Amino acid sequence: MKAAVYSRVSTLDQHPETQIHDLERMAEQRGYEIVERYTDRITGTRARRPGLDRMLTDARHGRFQVVLVWACDRLARSTRHFLEVLDELNHLNIEFVSFRENLDTSGPLGRAVVVIIGAIAELERSLIVERVRAGMRRARLEGQHIGRPRLNVDREALVRDRQRGLSLGQLAKMHRLSRTSVIRCLQQSPSPGSP
Repeated sequence: MKAAVYSRVSTLDQHPETQIHDLERMAEQRGYEIVERYTDRITGTRARRPGLDRMLTDARHGRFQVVLVWACDRLARSTRHFLEVLDELNHLNIEFVSFRENLDTSGPLGRAVVVIIGAIAELERSLIVERVRAGMRRARLEGQHIGRPRLNVDREALVRDRQRGLSLGQLAKMHRLSRTSVIRCLQQSPSPGSP
């Protein structure tokens, strides 16, 4: 079975060779042929990483059937990102093996652990959403405005400047609005008593 090794270190004074050595030994024990090694020297909080991106591209091209990592947190720091990567690998029929956690998605126990992690992550997201909604309800009850502040636009001046031949971009700059807000204000029906 063809394997890819992914290693990541957070700082320049750390060395990925320790991870790679353990993963090469594990690959040899399992009879995997390592076809590529991907390394990132970057924090795990960043979803976009050159080594990881290259590995996922090669995965989509079917270059290997299994990905070996030293630990799950080497692949991703957030549960959400970890599950996204695992989900993509799963859709590509690529197994995932973690050395430290002894997690292997080729077996039923490994797949069950991934499902449990996913369920916990979904529960966590739901709890966060519910806390945000509760906070918004409380703020509304206290009379606080929720959302962006309302635009205070002198529509008459905007219409006058448009009639003078100014472009939408010039109007946006002059009135310190987005181009979309200028269009929206110009399309509004005039208020009662205005020309």
